[in-house]
Amino acid sequence: MSKNKKNAPEAEAKDVKEEKEKEKDTEQKAEMEEPVEELVEEAADAADELAQKVADLTDRLQRSMAEFDNYRKRTEKEKAARYDMGVRSVIEKVLPILDNFERGLATVDAANKDPFAEGMDKIYKQMSAMLDELGVEPIEAVGQKFNPDFHNAVMHVEDEEAGENVIVEEFQRGYTYKGGVVRYSMVKVAN
Repeated sequence: MSKNKKNAPEAEAKDVKEEKEKEKDTEQKAEMEEPVEELVEEAADAADELAQKVADLTDRLQRSMAEFDNYRKRTEKEKAARYDMGVRSVIEKVLPILDNFERGLATVDAANKDPFAEGMDKIYKQMSAMLDELGVEPIEAVGQKFNPDFHNAVMHVEDEEAGENVIVEEFQRGYTYKGGVVRYSMVKVAN
C-alpha cells in the first residue's frame, strides 16, 4: 500500500495535469475556431471585393474597347469624307478644262481632222475616262424634265412641241460624284 499511497498523489497530480491540458486544448480550440471563422469571413469579404473589382475593371475595359471602336469608325468616316472633299475639289477644277476641250473639238470639221485635233480628241477621251473611273457621272439634261436638284435654268423659251418644264438645250453639262452634284447643268427650259 505504501506504493499506492505514493502513487495516489502522483496520480492525482497527473489527473489534474491532464485536466488542465484538456482545458488548455479546449480553450485553444475555441480560440482557434474564432480566428478561423473570422478568417473565413475576411476571406469571403476579400473575395467579394475582388469579384467587384474584376467586374468593375471588366466593365471599364469593355467600355474602353467600345469607345476605341467608335473612335476608329469615326476617324475612318472622317478620312473618307476628307478624301471625297479632295476629289470633289479636283473635279471642280478639271471640269472647266474638259468644257474647253468640248468647245474646241466642236469647232473641228469631222471630215478633215488634222493630227493636232486628233491629239486633242485623245486627251479629251482620256480625261473623260479618268472622271468615269473616279465615279463622276454627267447629268442627263436635254429631253428630261427640269429638276432644280440637278439643273440650273438660265433661259426659258416658249416651245409647245417640247412640253412644259422640259429641257430643250444644255449650255454647260453638269456632273455628279457619289450621288452629290459637283456642278449643276446650265439649261434652257420650255414653258
